[in-house]
Amino acid sequence: MPISHRLLAVSVAVMWGLNFIAIHASLEQFPPFLLAALRFAVIAIPTILLVPRPKVPVRWLLGYGLGFGTLQFLFLYWGMAVGMPTGLASLVLQSSAPFTVLLGATLFRERVSPRQLVGLSVATLGLAVVGWSQAQAAAFGPFLLVLAGGFGWAIGNVSSARAKAPNPLHLTLWMSVVPPLPMLALSLFIEGPDAIARAFAPSPQMLPALLGLAYTVLIGTLAGSGVWTWLMARHPAGVVAPFSMLVPVVGLSASAVLLGEQIEATTAAGAGLVIAGVLWGARRRVTTTRTPEPLIPSPTPTPAPPRSTAGAPRTR
Repeated sequence: MPISHRLLAVSVAVMWGLNFIAIHASLEQFPPFLLAALRFAVIAIPTILLVPRPKVPVRWLLGYGLGFGTLQFLFLYWGMAVGMPTGLASLVLQSSAPFTVLLGATLFRERVSPRQLVGLSVATLGLAVVGWSQAQAAAFGPFLLVLAGGFGWAIGNVSSARAKAPNPLHLTLWMSVVPPLPMLALSLFIEGPDAIARAFAPSPQMLPALLGLAYTVLIGTLAGSGVWTWLMARHPAGVVAPFSMLVPVVGLSASAVLLGEQIEATTAAGAGLVIAGVLWGARRRVTTTRTPEPLIPSPTPTPAPPRSTAGAPRTR
């Protein structure tokens, strides 16, 4: 993987890490279910009008949209709205990696290597440590909500892989067509028309909220997912995927600097275990194949026989 492509992968991690700051700003104005509906409706409308539908089975398109788009952001936004710290949310959402391995193994009999099993165990231990520390801080409910968002992301991962789309970017765009209607229905039923009306009323938080929504759509979704899809099409998944573990590093750092969030030592230890476990499980063992030396040495060239002198004149 050339250095320019590595820098692109790092840039995507930065885009996605800062995306949690943008979500935090938007949640100051919009209720979580309405915000999720708006996020995907902004992408879905031009997608339907301009982008051809990918030639994949409908069940996998729906599975991708319901898992990655609906369930992930339903629980992520809900968890952040009721108290999950922004930086910690970026970490717990990485639970999608072990969940993806488990779903692939249980539903589709995908082989789990010993390396993946060790990484999965370490990451799960790290999540347990983070969950325990959040339970001590009376934030266990939001932690479980974001954990459920990671499970939704895993459903989307499995569905996306099974779709085998000839153009993955078109699949990503058409995934955004699925979430708006169910998310809007949830917003009307749970948050209510009054909360929706108040969300569009002028306030000091409106401009930062709209800027956060614009960042989430243009940078977090279109630019970030577009570059990521481009990289995944050119390199093995095991080479590209570990760069996503930089997302919680950026999210935790940006939340500490911009929002003043602090991380306890126990939570930091659990975060380290999660990152180490996912990186170890995603790492590919590289083996070099050497050309074996011949056991029998090459035969020495046989010297040419002496030239015959028959018929030559004799010397006196």
